[in-house]
Amino acid sequence: MTHTVSPVGYMRSCFKEKFAIPRQPHLAPAARGMLELIPPFDQAHALDGLEQVSHVWLLFLFHQALEAEPRLRVRPPRLGGNTMVGVFATRSTHRPNGIGQSVVRLDRIEPGRLYLSGIDVLDGTPVIDIKPYVPYADAITDAHNGLAEGAPKRIEVQWTETSLYQARSEAARLNEPLHALIEQCLAQDPRPAYQTPSPERRYGTRLWDVDVRWHYTNLTTITVLEVVRAES
Repeated sequence: MTHTVSPVGYMRSCFKEKFAIPRQPHLAPAARGMLELIPPFDQAHALDGLEQVSHVWLLFLFHQALEAEPRLRVRPPRLGGNTMVGVFATRSTHRPNGIGQSVVRLDRIEPGRLYLSGIDVLDGTPVIDIKPYVPYADAITDAHNGLAEGAPKRIEVQWTETSLYQARSEAARLNEPLHALIEQCLAQDPRPAYQTPSPERRYGTRLWDVDVRWHYTNLTTITVLEVVRAES
């Protein structure tokens, strides 16, 4: 039996590239985006009551990671990228049906639009459903996960004088907490865990319309080198 699903809307996200997106929601509270609903879900009565909700679950498609053949075992980054476990023990993007889920903060509602923060979703992602977070049912105080008991250890993020000035200037232009967003994303250490970077190697990603470039001063420290508006 097969089923067909259709998007209820599309994410307009601060994350323009997959690299450096936090691997779970809420690790970067400054990560913001807007879910733009499409007809008929953009009608006001579809959102009646949602103003009483602080957080929502997004169900979405990993539209840039869909695969013809399912993977039964994957190498999660949390385990160093070399250890294989069953796909259903992970939140890997390599899903049997390409479906992801994230619980995110609902900041405000406009007609046909939901403004969200703490997101971990790529720009353009098709969202197939929205569900309210229900604290008494969704927060299980005695739950455990032996593969990922706590949040990843953060690494130090440093700035050059120039990059800090650039980040603050671009943040003012965008009216977004860009400085915090960069720090929160890079502190998760976005490189593959099995990779040992040299200080000479440069990394980069795009947040909003800004290119961010950095290098690893050592294995426990990132230095932001440049924050510049992307070329159109």
